[in-house]
Amino acid sequence: MDFKTKVIQKRYDGYLATSSLWLNQPIFGLHQFKIDSLSHKIDVLLDDKIRLGKYIERFVSNHLATKNNIKIVAENNQILKEKRTLGELDCLLLKDDKPIHLEIIYKFYLYDDSVGSNEIEHFIGPNRKDALIEKITKLKDKQLPLLYSEACKPYLNQYKINLEEVQQQVLFKAQLFLPYSNQDIDFQILNKDCVQGYYIQLKELKEFTDFKFYIPTKKDWLITPHEQVNWIEFTEFKRVLDEFVSRKFSPLVWIKSKKGNLTKGFVVWWV
Repeated sequence: MDFKTKVIQKRYDGYLATSSLWLNQPIFGLHQFKIDSLSHKIDVLLDDKIRLGKYIERFVSNHLATKNNIKIVAENNQILKEKRTLGELDCLLLKDDKPIHLEIIYKFYLYDDSVGSNEIEHFIGPNRKDALIEKITKLKDKQLPLLYSEACKPYLNQYKINLEEVQQQVLFKAQLFLPYSNQDIDFQILNKDCVQGYYIQLKELKEFTDFKFYIPTKKDWLITPHEQVNWIEFTEFKRVLDEFVSRKFSPLVWIKSKKGNLTKGFVVWWV
């Protein structure tokens, strides 16, 4: 297995290991698609230049293809009306011969109780540009209703899918990060297995001067931290971090303690 193939496999393993953001009960009417995530090989070369969302969709496609009871009917169908794109259906599939419209989401969210008034509203993107509640609202009000639009009918007819039989589900995986200063947060709705680490405020960095760091590329955010990377000392890390902060970007970092314990977290610029 060459280096590129190994990297893709590690990212895929990270995708498989990421839990669904909620489990049995639907949230805002959104039902999670159930599929087991036992580790297996991926034998697909992926273009590193495509954005993370599309990269994840290729992982999901490979994952679905490993299941004998699932047949992919169509993927990434752009729905057009008078040459204008209304949106896209991520995936149409048959599971046990029953049609499902599946939307695919993989996100990184940080818990900030100064935002919103409940558990779901407290989770925001690392750079405060997006939020979990916004994504849920978009799914509920825009992405899923697209299936029922007039513009979508020709696509369903093409694939001989009866709209009345279609179930709509989401595969919504996420990595969640809690404040470094308060990691004992009770979850009532979301799946706490999604918690992958913490986030650090700039003023808290003084507690990490004896630690080593690694800043992975965005697609490597999927990967579980491991030893085989080029770790840097705090002084060098702080220099690189200052560049991110100047651009108002919160990097994800791997953190290695003096005892060799590995953790994953964000360093945020906004507090």
